[in-house]
Formats: sequence, C-alpha cells, structure tokens
Amino acid sequence: MSTATAVAHPNIALVKYWGKADADLALPATGSVSMGLDVFPTTTTVTLVDGQEARDALVLNGHVAEAGALIRVQRFLDLVRELAGSTARALVESTNEVPTGAGLASSASGFAALATAAAAAYGLDLSERDLSRLARRGSGSATRSIPGGVSVWHAGDDQGSYAETIPAPAMAMVVVTIDAGPKAIGSREAMRQTIATSPFYPAWVTSTTETVEDMLAACAAGDFTRVGELTESNALRMHATIEGSFPPIRYLNARSVAVFDAVAALRAAGTEAYATADAGPNVVVLTRPEDRGAVATALSGFGDVIESGTGPAARVVRSEGTGEHQHPDQKESAE
Repeated sequence: MSTATAVAHPNIALVKYWGKADADLALPATGSVSMGLDVFPTTTTVTLVDGQEARDALVLNGHVAEAGALIRVQRFLDLVRELAGSTARALVESTNEVPTGAGLASSASGFAALATAAAAAYGLDLSERDLSRLARRGSGSATRSIPGGVSVWHAGDDQGSYAETIPAPAMAMVVVTIDAGPKAIGSREAMRQTIATSPFYPAWVTSTTETVEDMLAACAAGDFTRVGELTESNALRMHATIEGSFPPIRYLNARSVAVFDAVAALRAAGTEAYATADAGPNVVVLTRPEDRGAVATALSGFGDVIESGTGPAARVVRSEGTGEHQHPDQKESAE
C-alpha cells in the first residue's frame, strides 16, 4: 500500500487569528498574517492499510495516541478519503518537536504535515492553495504552515479561505519558552468562550481586519519597524479580548509580561525587537536577523530560548508503495 512522509513547521501570527465565522468549515472571522519558523518541525508518515478489519490508528511521539486525538485525526482523514474516493484506513505516525498544547502552534505544524502526507498517500495532486484549504479543516493555523515564509490567510468562503506567501522584509524570531506544558484551556474552547462572552470581541474583529491591511502594506514596503509595531499591538489586543471573557481566561503570566517589558527595554536601548504571544504563556520576539543573537542573549534568563529564521513550506520528503503495514496494536502484542 501507499505511504508518504511529510515535514511541516509551525508559524507565529504577526496578526492573530482568533475566532471562527464558520466552525464546521474552520473559516476565520478575520484574515491573519504569520511568519513560519525554521525550528520545531513535525514529521508525519501516513501509511494506508488494507483489509476488512483495518482501522485508523495514530502514534504520536512513539506512543499510541489517546482517543480524543485519534478522533480528530480520523475526521480529517475522512475529508481526504472523500476527496480521493477511497475507503482505505490509515496508520498515522507523527513526531512533533514543538511542545504540544503550549501555545507554540503545535496544531499548525501537526495538521499541515498530516494534510501534506495524507494527500500524497491517498494519491491526491493538490495545488499549494488547495492543500492550504485542506489543512485549514484540521486546524485553522495549519492553513498558514503550508506555504511557509511570511504568509497571509485570507478570510472568506470555503474556496477563498487559504494562505499564500507574501513579500516581506528580512525577519527572525526568538522563542522564549516559559512553560512547555499543556494549556489549562485549549484554543478552540477559549475562542468559543471569547466570542460568546467577551464584550471586546466585536471590536477585535473590526480592528484586526484593519490591521491585516496595514500589515500587508508594511510587508510590501519592507518596513520592518511598522511590521513590528503592528505585531506587538495586535498580540496585546488579542490577549485583552480573551481576558475580557467570562469567566476570564488569562494566558500570559507574570514571566510573560516580564519578557514584554524586557523587549521594550531592548527597543529603548536601540535594538529593534517586538514581542508577541499566541494563546499561551510563551513569548516570541520578532527582530532583525542580524540582531537575533543579541536578543536571545538578553532574554536567556526568562526561559529556554531558541532562535529561528523564516521557515520553509510544508513538503513531502518520502513517498512510495509498500506491502502490508503492521498495526501498532499488533506490534505491541508481538513484543
């Protein structure tokens, strides 16, 4: 049977995605802009399995995944099978180097890698745009991990909501991992709660739509300073909107805020750096490539620090036909 392996990288939003216009189709309430990282890759292999007794299986970081994760992957594979006109089940084996559920876009790299590998394994010949649309159905932010580089995710209908690479100034990021553990409240639930209860959410939608246009103009002009200013402002607006939920949801902790303060101090001292944070306590700092070493050194006391350049597009690294593949449960019983 067919097997394919793909690699994808996470992305960090410069203009955030927070809230769906259509949950079933994973359509965003607004567009967003992101920068792909060249660290924390996810490598995923999808192998089709034959037989009436065959069933989908998920092995994550060497362990058979819990039922909830498997169900989410099965639903995604059903979309791929529908496109391919196939009923074949699949074994999905994934290694994720980014901490899962810590607000560092693990679902982005995870579902981008799964979409890329599954499309190849099931014999789909998808354009980058269509692959981005497919990845969106697994995780909204995965849309932006397909093209790589700096990309814009367009809001719109099912056909029009995809990500594509855009011109941008040279940029780097410094990831400050304050807490690699899972979040108490996942992004999906927090989004639903924010939409339902935060009085700031309508203003978030209108202001973010404007910020996307401003960010696209800044990127096209190669204006790094404006890109940085918009990035930090948009992150703080998102967290303020989330904290306005009832009951409040607070992702940033005291150490997170201390990193934002340290980044402001770097700017005041002459090093351009701008802080952002997704839905979690960890902070990512946008800077110029030539300054990333100095920024990393300055922030090393706040947590584990990793430097990153601009990441590549998701890609297939191996695709071939194989014989019958052993199910992970069979492996365990044979040991």
